[in-house]
Amino acid sequence: MSSPQTLFDKVWQAHEIKQDDTGQSLLWVDRHFVHEGSFHGFAKLAERNLPLARPEQTLAIADHYVPTRARTLDGMNEKVAAVIRTLQDNAQKHDVELIGLESYDQGIVHVVGPELGFTQPGLLMVCGDSHTATHGAFGAIAFGIGASEVAHVLATQTIWQTKPKQLRISFNGKLPFGVTAKDMALHWIAKYGADFARGYAIEYAGNVIEELSLEARLTLCNLSIEGGGRMGLIAPDEKLIEFLANCARTPKGDLLEIAKEYWRRLKSDDDATFDQEIEIDVSQIAPTITWGVSPEEALGVDACTPDPAKEKDSAKARQIADSLAYMGLSAGQPLQEIAIDRIFIGSCTNARIDDLRAAAEVFKQGPSKVPGIVSPGSNAVKRQAEAEGLDKIFKSAGLDWVESGCSMCVGMNGDIVAPGERCASTSNRNFKGRQGPGSRTHLMSPAMVSWAAIHGHIADIRHLTNTGSH
Repeated sequence: MSSPQTLFDKVWQAHEIKQDDTGQSLLWVDRHFVHEGSFHGFAKLAERNLPLARPEQTLAIADHYVPTRARTLDGMNEKVAAVIRTLQDNAQKHDVELIGLESYDQGIVHVVGPELGFTQPGLLMVCGDSHTATHGAFGAIAFGIGASEVAHVLATQTIWQTKPKQLRISFNGKLPFGVTAKDMALHWIAKYGADFARGYAIEYAGNVIEELSLEARLTLCNLSIEGGGRMGLIAPDEKLIEFLANCARTPKGDLLEIAKEYWRRLKSDDDATFDQEIEIDVSQIAPTITWGVSPEEALGVDACTPDPAKEKDSAKARQIADSLAYMGLSAGQPLQEIAIDRIFIGSCTNARIDDLRAAAEVFKQGPSKVPGIVSPGSNAVKRQAEAEGLDKIFKSAGLDWVESGCSMCVGMNGDIVAPGERCASTSNRNFKGRQGPGSRTHLMSPAMVSWAAIHGHIADIRHLTNTGSH
């Protein structure tokens, strides 16, 4: 009799080729995403005149640097344009499929992969991007890798890794109105800290996870990295299997039936043990926003900023004071008194169709008092949003409806927040200068961003009770 295994154990074991004397494992890689930032890996191959081991298992996607105001490199900063052209050239040289600027399927890698069915349960997937953890929502082991590791995967279709410890976070109860997967993620990260899950593989479980939409699950796994996690996983269920059955890149016919049988076995055994377990009652979660410069510096919207003078830990007190100073906030300031200068709805965290629907529903209450950008996560999301008339709602609210891409999340394509400006954002990081030098970012859910835009300041979405939107 084999001992009970977790979901992570089952997928890891299926990909482990060997272990070395130090305990590191050589793993087979099923899917490798590359984007503009992967040029370092291709350069290392060129230095040694190496071919790609399995070009058919690599997918190139332009997303970080792509312009969202137009689908052309004309007029772009030449250094930025050169990075995109380099991806195009490397893909062509190595016979790698490219989803580029003009592709029908263009979008953010962590949105496009799942929506095409390129992401599937039981796979091991990597990309030179920390938010690769997103794909774990589909029952895959997915994690970000560094430049030298990108080169290793390109050359060998394998990667050396130390097996991480395992953490299960169970969300149970009834999700309150106005509380979303974004709030769940910010809540646990704020409660336990940005380093709490460092190096762990996180499995999300509980009745709330089962009830979440696939889009919401992707949001939750996406933010695993912000709590220190190496990856996030959710066991596949019938909701996911039904979705994948209709995706372009999943098996068809008899192969699909074989795949479904395998996918249904991918769950943690009842007696499987984790190195650490946490249970969270979601009824205790309020709509959550960040006030500082780390995702862990977050509070419920009805709270006030912390006072460093009341913090006994001197290092923590200095950090709070530094964050307040950078953000231009005072100790004890009610979060709902914080005025905003602009908004951003987009990113690999919150730019799927459910996110845009939730944001648009709120804008039916009135226009935005501040400027902002709405950038769908992919061309497919953009097409669906326009078919539903969501673009008209955003435009009527006074916002810019632009093309898909990473956009203002990381500020690499010209979409940036000006120095000193304060942005309510659906993105994943509020680090100093993340959205532009001197920018100030408050992370929150799409509905909370829209509600803040309508008021011109941070506001509690729970005061809106007539939409029924989560």
